[in-house]
Amino acid sequence: MTKSEIKFLEGPQSRRKDFLFAFKVMLEFIKGFRALHFVGPCVTIFGSARFKDGHPFYEKTEELAARIAQLGFTIMTGGGPGIMEAANKGAREVGGRSVGCNIVLPHEQHENPYLDKWVDIKYFFVRKTLLIKYSYAFVVMPGGFGTLDEYFEALTLIQTKMILEFPIVIFDTEFHKQLIEHIDAMRDAGTISPEDPNLFLFTDSVDEAVEYIKKNSIAKFKLQHETPRKPFNWLWERAWKEPAQQQEIKGN
Repeated sequence: MTKSEIKFLEGPQSRRKDFLFAFKVMLEFIKGFRALHFVGPCVTIFGSARFKDGHPFYEKTEELAARIAQLGFTIMTGGGPGIMEAANKGAREVGGRSVGCNIVLPHEQHENPYLDKWVDIKYFFVRKTLLIKYSYAFVVMPGGFGTLDEYFEALTLIQTKMILEFPIVIFDTEFHKQLIEHIDAMRDAGTISPEDPNLFLFTDSVDEAVEYIKKNSIAKFKLQHETPRKPFNWLWERAWKEPAQQQEIKGN
């Protein structure tokens, strides 16, 4: 091959475009930080946008989110329909906090009606950072590419100790059985450490999931209600308005 044939890539973009893109990303992060600053300790629930109300996965998510909200956590999701809606609905029904970090798409995604607060984000990588930043636990419900992307992002950060060892629950062993087998195969091949499967829990039990989160987040990190902080108007902050039935975090 000649040199001209090898050099098929366009190469660097203009410095001006790179700077404008970086500036837009910074603004997205600032918007997210300001919108979510007062949401408190969250549990983020990942899952498909395609399961409708009445589907077993939707109903199980609603039940699990309600139980987690009763521990005192804010339920955070991607803010859209399906599993995300079920999680926010479960929190709302027990008087818990319900927030969303919605991705702006040309189709499919829109805010669900069970959000107390939400922020619209343009970039997936910014949204993933926000979902992880405010969470003390993660729940992975049945989903597609996006759900697995979010799960492995959180898991990689925990495995590499870039964030603290927050609990991860992978719910519904039948749906995730090939995932379980693949993780076992990675362990057997030595591409992950033998102890890495201890970083998460596979389960079909709401009670087991709730107890796992309670033990490995509330008790482990000694979470408790804090004195309300005053928002700074010049930073576009707004104080959280407590739901009427907000539950207290229980220590043990």
